[in-house]
Amino acid sequence: MKVLALAWALVAAALISTPALARDLPAGGMTVQDVVNWLQSAGYQAKIVTESNGKQTVTSSAGGTNFHVGFYDCNGARCGSIQFFAGFDTKGALNPVKMNQWDRAQRWGRAYVDNVNDPWLEMDVDLTPGGTYELLDDEFATWRSLLAHFRQFIGV
Repeated sequence: MKVLALAWALVAAALISTPALARDLPAGGMTVQDVVNWLQSAGYQAKIVTESNGKQTVTSSAGGTNFHVGFYDCNGARCGSIQFFAGFDTKGALNPVKMNQWDRAQRWGRAYVDNVNDPWLEMDVDLTPGGTYELLDDEFATWRSLLAHFRQFIGV
């Protein structure tokens, strides 16, 4: 009886100490539809938009801020990296000096002003080689935090 109890205790300990298996991203990266599905499964709205140049992006929103997801390093429908990006209409109130202040103080994401001095924020995410949905979720949390801090920084 003691042997059986010891065996069950060892099995229970092994199960408790075994980490959950991470869910791998698809080999070769993600498709536009994969990103839509991932965002929607996390409770975010997501919509595919075809730009005037024929490229597809995904639009979504977090914390009341609209953003886009662009696709890079594509081999067919699968893309090895994505980019979160958001632009803000400030009626040209910002300048490159202000954006340099942001960039100097930030590790993740980069900011710039466009040709009418409206600010943009971008963050790249590599999906290959290898990656997990858990890591992608963590990157997305970083993006959401950046968006909130950037809005504070630019005063919108």
